Amino acid sequence: MLAVFLQTLPFFAVIGLGYGAGKIGFFPPEATAWLTKFVFYFALSAMLFGFSASMSPSEIFEPRAAAAYLWGCGVVYLIALAVAFVRLRPLTEAVMEAHTAVIGNTGFLGVPMLVLLLGDQAARTVLLVLSIDLIVFSSLLTVIITLAREGRLTPALPRLIGLGLARNPMVVAMAAGLSWSATGLPLPGPLTATTALLGAAATPGALFAIGASLTNRRAERLTVAGWLSFAKLVLHPLAVGGAAIWIFHVDAYAAGVLVSAAALPVAGNVYILAQHFGVAVARVSAAILISTALSVLTVPLVIAQVGG
Repeated sequence: MLAVFLQTLPFFAVIGLGYGAGKIGFFPPEATAWLTKFVFYFALSAMLFGFSASMSPSEIFEPRAAAAYLWGCGVVYLIALAVAFVRLRPLTEAVMEAHTAVIGNTGFLGVPMLVLLLGDQAARTVLLVLSIDLIVFSSLLTVIITLAREGRLTPALPRLIGLGLARNPMVVAMAAGLSWSATGLPLPGPLTATTALLGAAATPGALFAIGASLTNRRAERLTVAGWLSFAKLVLHPLAVGGAAIWIFHVDAYAAGVLVSAAALPVAGNVYILAQHFGVAVARVSAAILISTALSVLTVPLVIAQVGG
C-alpha cells in the first residue's frame, strides 16, 4: 500500500499545486479555462489518438470487459436512482445523481495515471471505459432528461446526441486513431513525434487543471455529495470488480484495470452537463470536490489491491 501511495503521490501533488495556485489567485479561473481547453483539445486528444492508432478495435472493445463494466455501472446507477427517489427527488435530479455516481475522471486522471502505473497494456481497457462513459452514459443522460422534460422523444434528439459526440475531441481522437489503425499502415514519423510531444503535456497539464478547477467548487449539499462520493469511490469499484471477477470472468489484469478506473473520483465534465441541463449543480460540484480529495487515499488503496 505504501509503495503504491508513493507512486500515486506525484499525481495528486500536481493536483495540489494546481489547487494552491488557483486558491491564491496566481492561476485565475481564466487561465484554468484556457489550460483545460489546451489539454482537452490538443494534449489529451493527441495521447488518445496515439493509443488508438496502435490498437485494433477488437483489442479495445473486449466483450466480457465491456459487459462487466456496464453491469457494475448499472447496479450503482440503479442504487443511486433508488436513493434519489426515496428522497422524493424528480427524475431529472435522480438521473443526474446516478450519472455522478458512475462517471469517473477517466480522461484527465485515468488515462495518464493508470497507464503509467499499470503499464501500457492498461490503455486498451482504459479507452474502453472512456468510450462507454462518453458514448453510452452521456447519451442515456440526455435521453432521460429530454424525456422527463418533453414527455416524448423528439426527432432532433439523435442529431443532438450525434453532434455532442462529434464535438467531443476525445471521441474524435479515438475514432480517428482506430480508423488509422484499421488501414494497417504505420503512423508517419513526424506525426508520431508530434502526437508524442503533445501527449507528453497531457499528464501534468490535466492534473494541474484538475486542481485549479477545484477552487471553483463549493462544498454545498454535503450529505448528498458525501453519499455520491461514497457511491463513486466505494460502491462503483466493488460492483465493477464483482461483475468482472464472478460474473463475466474477465482476465485478471483487465479486471484490475476496470476496478482501478471505476475507483476514480467524479469527472469534471459531469459538472458541465449539470450546468448545461440546470440540474443538481451544487450537489455535483460538491461531489467532485469531496471525491477528488478522498481519492488521494482510496485510489492508491484500490490499485494496491488489484496490483497485488
